Amino acid sequence: MPINLSGRPFLRLLDFSTEEIEYLLKLSKNFKDLKRTGTPHRYLEGKNIVLLFQKTSTRTRCAFEVGAMDLGMGVTYLDPGSSQMGKKESIEDTARVLGRFYDGIEFRGFAQTDVEDLAENAGVPVWNGLTTEWHPTQMLADILTVQENFNYDIKGKTLVFMGDAANNVARSLMVVCSKLGMNFVACGPKENMPDAELVKTCEAIAAENGCTVKCTDDVKDACTGADVIYTDVWVSMGEPDEVWAERIKHLEKFRVTKEVMAMANPDAIFLHCLPAFHDTNTTIGADIAERFGVTEMEVEDEVFESKASKVFDEAENRMHTIKAVMYATLCG
Repeated sequence: MPINLSGRPFLRLLDFSTEEIEYLLKLSKNFKDLKRTGTPHRYLEGKNIVLLFQKTSTRTRCAFEVGAMDLGMGVTYLDPGSSQMGKKESIEDTARVLGRFYDGIEFRGFAQTDVEDLAENAGVPVWNGLTTEWHPTQMLADILTVQENFNYDIKGKTLVFMGDAANNVARSLMVVCSKLGMNFVACGPKENMPDAELVKTCEAIAAENGCTVKCTDDVKDACTGADVIYTDVWVSMGEPDEVWAERIKHLEKFRVTKEVMAMANPDAIFLHCLPAFHDTNTTIGADIAERFGVTEMEVEDEVFESKASKVFDEAENRMHTIKAVMYATLCG
């Protein structure tokens, strides 16, 4: 049976089958080929979308805007101060209004319940650009990057997430790896692991797809023979500044270094969803260096700038994969 995602919300990958995720990845590759060859693909001419941002972003906003314009759509961007959502107007009422104006709604914010309320009331597809719990659009970009580096043969490959494995990226990676037959390893402090219920769910999915899920605080055990080493910032947007001291203390052991990469397979790649604190060339990086004497946080600059690092391919792939999600849910 052909895959049909028309009208579907895109809120978390747990809601999608292996075949549906693979379809979106193939569509992403097709759109990347069209973009690279300069082939017009204004397949959604006349449609309009709105981007609702409670959290700011570089890659998510640009990927949705450029992707939508490539597809022929109009785009409205609403930053945290440009709408009444959640202040003078409920999320439900905002959804019912925007659903009358737009063909699709992107949301990037905090609570997963907010994007779910939008989807339930809008009457048009709603896409999760990031919530505290999930980051599904990032996952498609990550996996497309892995596919490109391993000749599109990713079953049986091992991806290791280093650091705060309870965050939205690590949780989402565990889901997508389980769905696609990749072994997933969460490597971090025991208190920063995905919740037990989600681990159990992913273990069952992984068993169906011939792969495994593992949680460990042993760096050598996690990274030996890995194909992908992945990390993320130690403190997420919206978290209080006070947590830096605690996170640095607990997560320094899980920094991705050249020694960590040497434990992995010779052709292993490094991924990071960005932005990354690999030097002191940011205000936060400089501040952390001054306060704690730490000049590289979740990844060494030597690794970030190495041949193994595919972070900018990964960033570009946000655009191609988001384009696939919009097209698949708006066509028909």
